[in-house]
Amino acid sequence: MSDLGRVLVAMSGGVDSSVAAALLHERGVPVVGVTLHLWDAGPGQAVGRCCAPEDREDARLTCDHLGVPHYVFDERADFREKVVDPFVADYRAGRTPSPCVHCNQQVKLGRLLEIAEELGCAHVCTGHYARIERDADGAPRLLRGRDRTKDQSYFLYGVPGEVLSRLILPLGDLEKGRTREEGRRLGVPNWDKGDSQELCFVPDGDVGGFVDRETGEARRGAIVDEAGQALGAHDGVHRFTVGQRRGLGLAGGGEPKYVLRIVPESEEVVVGPREALFAERARAESVIWTGEAPDAPFEAEVQIRYRHRAAPAQVTPIPGGFEARFHEPQRAIAPGQAAVVYRGEQVIGGGLLAN
Repeated sequence: MSDLGRVLVAMSGGVDSSVAAALLHERGVPVVGVTLHLWDAGPGQAVGRCCAPEDREDARLTCDHLGVPHYVFDERADFREKVVDPFVADYRAGRTPSPCVHCNQQVKLGRLLEIAEELGCAHVCTGHYARIERDADGAPRLLRGRDRTKDQSYFLYGVPGEVLSRLILPLGDLEKGRTREEGRRLGVPNWDKGDSQELCFVPDGDVGGFVDRETGEARRGAIVDEAGQALGAHDGVHRFTVGQRRGLGLAGGGEPKYVLRIVPESEEVVVGPREALFAERARAESVIWTGEAPDAPFEAEVQIRYRHRAAPAQVTPIPGGFEARFHEPQRAIAPGQAAVVYRGEQVIGGGLLAN
């Protein structure tokens, strides 16, 4: 692997990217650490891991331990424009966005490749749990990580081919426990650091509160049943997602109710029984295919959220997207979430679930 040339390693300050850098360094690869400064908390707000000053410091300490350069690039304006603002707009429109997908596609990886060119690096390395292999023609194929509980290929489906061809993922064949063991063996300063569980710009997990702070207003509306009968009130559709049960604030007993759909035009949240959440079909838009776009229906597996087990479906290409007809009905198909298409272990494309 030492013949890779100089490699830029994206350093978030977490254990995964630190171990990825240490593994390459151990194999004799010239490494340069780069941290993208993406977000700062506002007054009185916390900031999540990979955005906090201490994370940039952890990245620097790892690079110091390895004896390699470390650079920080300010990408806050781009992150705000391409990730945070669309995130807020989507929630206000009753959608459930996938900000990590947008960040990888539109901010992080493309920018890292530009910086790699500036620093004379031939490749970009990240700590994602996914794999890249070459087909018979030498084209890169994106595969699931070996550790299915940590697999992050879902978030990488839209990475452009020119980036994918120069991307290195050293953790793709490792389980998370092994990653920590390697970090400890290599003396990585943050090998026992906890994992980030929330979005870096919403560290407390309170999406509704974040959207309220960003917009400075609340649009109250009604919670209604499938017949349109009012059951309660809410403080904004951005506080709900399809499939949600908790936090509805509905009094009385009876059968548990779940969010079935969100109607931003009328500010209504429609609730109903669990069985009403299941659907046989889904439509995706803004689709990006890996390689040549298919022109006929085909069998595949479609993953409709990060923790969803990809489900067998017939996928039919349509202009700008695809339709998936699942072999078995799927629960809580939420508009705005990524729908990623797999053939076995390989990612072949993906898009965003449509209303």
